[in-house]
Amino acid sequence: MFDAKKYKLLSNVNSPEDLKKIHLKELPAFAEELRCFIIESASKNPGHFGASLGVVELTVALHYAYSTPEDKIVWDVGHQAYGHKIITGRRDVFHTNRSYKGISGFPNINESPHDSFGVGHSSTSIYAALGMAVAAKLRGINHQTVAVIGDGALTGGMAFEGLNNVAATNSNVLIILNDNKIAIDESTGALKEYLTDIATSKTYNRVKDDVWNFLGRINRLGANVQGFTQKIDNAIKSIIMRNSNLFESLNIRYFGPVDGHDVVLLSKLLKDIKDIPGPKLLHVITKKGKGFKEAEQNQTKWHAAPGKFDIATGKLLETTKDENKPQKYQDIFGDAIVELAKKNPKIVAITPAMLSGS
Repeated sequence: MFDAKKYKLLSNVNSPEDLKKIHLKELPAFAEELRCFIIESASKNPGHFGASLGVVELTVALHYAYSTPEDKIVWDVGHQAYGHKIITGRRDVFHTNRSYKGISGFPNINESPHDSFGVGHSSTSIYAALGMAVAAKLRGINHQTVAVIGDGALTGGMAFEGLNNVAATNSNVLIILNDNKIAIDESTGALKEYLTDIATSKTYNRVKDDVWNFLGRINRLGANVQGFTQKIDNAIKSIIMRNSNLFESLNIRYFGPVDGHDVVLLSKLLKDIKDIPGPKLLHVITKKGKGFKEAEQNQTKWHAAPGKFDIATGKLLETTKDENKPQKYQDIFGDAIVELAKKNPKIVAITPAMLSGS
């Protein structure tokens, strides 16, 4: 059960409106309490773990800058939405997460109006957010739409199709690219190399910071100069990094990369980005498992907590094994394939991008 005395800031937040009453400078302390609460809860009731720890600051900043359920936040896959659930009124029942008659381990539209889209698989967020943005425009409703997608999920075909159509419709959609270099297993492919190139270019990032500071001051003069500042921003990116215009070439304004664990910076940045029309992408760098050493060091194992564990040591607590429990389908299938492959060298195993889980 929730211990209000232990979590002084979190105990006063039962909704996003309560979060907005916290002073900006107190957000880091609130984020730390939220992270500790997720760790404590998962230690007793294991569930998805590393992904939610990695987006704690981003989650706080999103709810500080936007107003759900009027504004729509779409979480890709959804296993990183624990912080979102806690902030949006489910803190006191969070101990029932993923249990019989308890709350869902993923966003669920039947569970809360703050859950804008029911998910459980990757690469759907951009298209879902686009649909919500277009629907709002047709109805004359002025709300914001945000899609939070990981670098692994961005490689899915539906995500690329969504990018293509977001740009074509010129909708007011913000795509937040949560770049942590890993899904369940380490990310692979050309897109990973491209994002790494952006994130590690010292020249680009140094000049970008100076330019953003300058353009930020100009932008405060009014919307009539935003087109001018965007051209300057895009030109500098193109000069310094020949590959930096992937998203901008699709008519999606690119911001970043930024520190995904600086909650104050993220909160300020998201409030500024809200007022910029058209499709936008914010590239955020995070660490999966942030704040729990074992989850940071072994991100695949701690994608979901592998069992009940001791918070201080990270060691799993011993549980009694059920010898009569049947084998999992994937274990039987894997053993069979290995045995067949020993006899037939022409057999090739094709896996999804979550090798360890399949």
